[in-house]
Amino acid sequence: MKLWEIAQKIEGIVFGDKDCEIRKITNIEEADEESLVLVLDKRDIEKALISKAKAIIIPENIDLKEKSGIKVKNFKLSLAKALELFAPKQKAYPSLHPSAIIGKNVKLGQQVSIGAYVVIEEDTEIGDRVVIMPQSYIGQLVKIGSNTILHPQVVIKDRTIIGQNVKIHSGTVIGSDGFGYVQNQGNHYKIPQNGNVIIEDEVEIGSGVTIDRATIGSTVVGSGSKIDNLVHIAHNVKIGRNCIIVAQVGISGSVTIGDGVIIAGQVGIVDHVSIGKKSIIAARSVVTKDLPENSLVSGFPAKSHQEEKKIIAAINRLPKYLEKIRNLEKKIQTIEKTKDNQE
Repeated sequence: MKLWEIAQKIEGIVFGDKDCEIRKITNIEEADEESLVLVLDKRDIEKALISKAKAIIIPENIDLKEKSGIKVKNFKLSLAKALELFAPKQKAYPSLHPSAIIGKNVKLGQQVSIGAYVVIEEDTEIGDRVVIMPQSYIGQLVKIGSNTILHPQVVIKDRTIIGQNVKIHSGTVIGSDGFGYVQNQGNHYKIPQNGNVIIEDEVEIGSGVTIDRATIGSTVVGSGSKIDNLVHIAHNVKIGRNCIIVAQVGISGSVTIGDGVIIAGQVGIVDHVSIGKKSIIAARSVVTKDLPENSLVSGFPAKSHQEEKKIIAAINRLPKYLEKIRNLEKKIQTIEKTKDNQE
């Protein structure tokens, strides 16, 4: 692509040779005469100038005339759009592999691609341009919206509803039994899990994620939410729109999470709590009670991040305090001995 074409698509302002041709985006160390490279801050400018790169992308607050390039306002967003322009395209041609097993009364939309050894059980509906990659399993009475992609070895259990433009990565299981038991004379009596899972539009779910179906009603992941690898979401959880859930998070049953919440890695959330919209939960926190909107919490149990920082700072000072206490004890002992001798 010509530099000016890239600038238009990433909402940037071109400078220098606007007609120079770019074939790839690389880091500075690997740049050649066909590369467009990224300059994050002023420390990278010198490296970029002596590199072989034909052009650079820079934040709008950096001035540079020695090379051609593009100035951008929102650097991360422009970077994402630029990488998207040169990303390898994943081709999926409309097809039905002869090894796929399709149950009775399955409705397939237009231009659907179904890979090798896929199993789709009866009474399921697959929307237009859906891609189901090899060895995936789709249960009964499932509905999958248009333009959704299931990567290899995804399992979608009975009655799950998946919206449009959803991406689900390998090894993920959606709609497995919720973990529900009641004690009966020393035994664990299983509570039937009769609900389902609803995944709304524009959701992306990483690899190795498990989302349990509800006991009654639905477990819900709201539209636009993004879930990292190795996350567990228990039965009857309600996740709002445009949430971010990072790897190794565990969310217990019947938790309600508001819109725009960010949950960092290895967070645990106990059952039946409510998390207000636009809250942020720092990594390795454990949420044990309801959080109001716009909370920023950390620690175990999770509390105000400012309070947690003070506690951690105090803990880090404990060795010094202990040393002071030992010194004071020695002084007191010396004073008492002196007093006893004088008496």
